[in-house]
Amino acid sequence: SLCAGEAPGLSYRELKDLKKTDVLHIDVRERWEIDMHGRIPASVNIPLGELVEALQMDPMDFKQQYKQKMPSKSDPVVFSCLAGTRSKQALGVATSLGFS
Repeated sequence: SLCAGEAPGLSYRELKDLKKTDVLHIDVRERWEIDMHGRIPASVNIPLGELVEALQMDPMDFKQQYKQKMPSKSDPVVFSCLAGTRSKQALGVATSLGFS
């Protein structure tokens, strides 16, 4: 189960369709989970515990650390995790930091 803004429960197929647009997909699982279960193609891994700091980084530092352009506050972002709980928390974090 993925969480995307006002569409909790986004399916993998819906995510694949969204990825054809300019959406940034952030996987908030821990790195060991990515190693164990694999990563979703074209996603960037930012563990939930790092998200507040990551979303407040200097854009150049973000790009260097995550190999991805830092999203602006109005860019479309999708968060995912294993069961959906952390992705919902990530959405709350991003919203509290001014992301729409």
